[in-house]
Amino acid sequence: MADDDARAVAAARDLLIQPWSPSSAVPALTIAGGSGCRVWNHAGDEWLDLSSMLVNTNIGHQHPRVVEAIARQAGELVTASPALAVRVRGEAAERVLARAPFGPGARVFFTNAGADAIENAIRMARVHTGRDKVVSLYRSYHGNTGAAIVATGDPRRVPNEYATGHVHAFGPYLYRSEFWASSDEEECERALHHLERVVQAEIPGTIAAILLETVPGTAGVLVPPPGYLAGVRRIADRYGIVLILDEVMAGFGRTGSWLALDQHDVRPDLIVFAKGVTSGYVPAGGVIVSPEVAATFDERAFPGGLTYSGHPLAMAAIVATLDTMADEGIVENAARIGAEVLGPGLAAIAEANPLVGEVRGLGVFWAVELVSDPVTKEPLGPAAMAAIKKSLLGAGVLPFIADNRVHVVPPCVITPDEAREGLAVLGSVLADAG
Repeated sequence: MADDDARAVAAARDLLIQPWSPSSAVPALTIAGGSGCRVWNHAGDEWLDLSSMLVNTNIGHQHPRVVEAIARQAGELVTASPALAVRVRGEAAERVLARAPFGPGARVFFTNAGADAIENAIRMARVHTGRDKVVSLYRSYHGNTGAAIVATGDPRRVPNEYATGHVHAFGPYLYRSEFWASSDEEECERALHHLERVVQAEIPGTIAAILLETVPGTAGVLVPPPGYLAGVRRIADRYGIVLILDEVMAGFGRTGSWLALDQHDVRPDLIVFAKGVTSGYVPAGGVIVSPEVAATFDERAFPGGLTYSGHPLAMAAIVATLDTMADEGIVENAARIGAEVLGPGLAAIAEANPLVGEVRGLGVFWAVELVSDPVTKEPLGPAAMAAIKKSLLGAGVLPFIADNRVHVVPPCVITPDEAREGLAVLGSVLADAG
């Protein structure tokens, strides 16, 4: 069976263009199967998944109810044009809308993933307002398609800046404050002032949307301070701007609530989702559209569409995933694990290890920021981070590494014992690195 692992690695090296990496970068390991929070290769080596793959297997690997629902739908109807009415599409829309802060009149536009959902949300905002510009944050990631990658704030946007009409601002991040803040209250107030000044300087009448991740994920699990998102809502209202919240990574259980926005006093105009809505079993994403924006398209055609919008297999996965999460208390489990195990456990690691500059997060959505100097907060370098990743893999933990951070983002179904197991390995590896 180890030969199968070798063949998979060779094919990845010789036949595939690797995402965000040179093609010569060989994958660190092969995955052949999984169950719950564990994955394994063909040779039988096993890892505890603290990455949820790409922070999307919220319901865990190979949940039988979701696998069965996909198989059942495949036996009934594999594919259908989005121009046709399909029962399972309506059922999926009902499940998604039930978790949104909108009443009657709200609608869903289904896409294939998070990036094209961002594209279509931006398009909706532009058509609805008759304006063009989009304001987003530097510390953000919104996807790898035309407008989505330019809306992204991190450096991956630089070789892809072909879309126009995008402006960036700094969001709140107290540990590395851009605003000389010493408290959450100061950081919130000054970040809101900065954002409004950017809006004013760009001429509010030209701005269609403010686009934010409710909790920036790849940028470092930057949980916004109390009042920040409500303050952004007030700025958007003051200038007639559409507020888009990107819940692609943070949504559907990840933060210990159905949507991350549930924990903030905010009602956006558009909500973008993907990842956890199917737990990644079948690609799907979409935009939840408020009644006010949806009314724009009652008699006016929305200028967009996708061949696989509302794909029946993806819709069956949505229905099964969200029903299973509700029936099995999976969102509540994520909240409990964060409050009782991951939060305290990561705080203890931080207290014992000077490499840890800060831990932050909630639910099963945490980041451990590593520094080479706790006073200057100099980020730990790439070589040291690569060594930490290698050690974690060698100790049986599949990590999510981003820049100088280890993101602790297991499936929402992780048990207390599994969470403690992962923390023990992480603490030991970081102790050795320190």
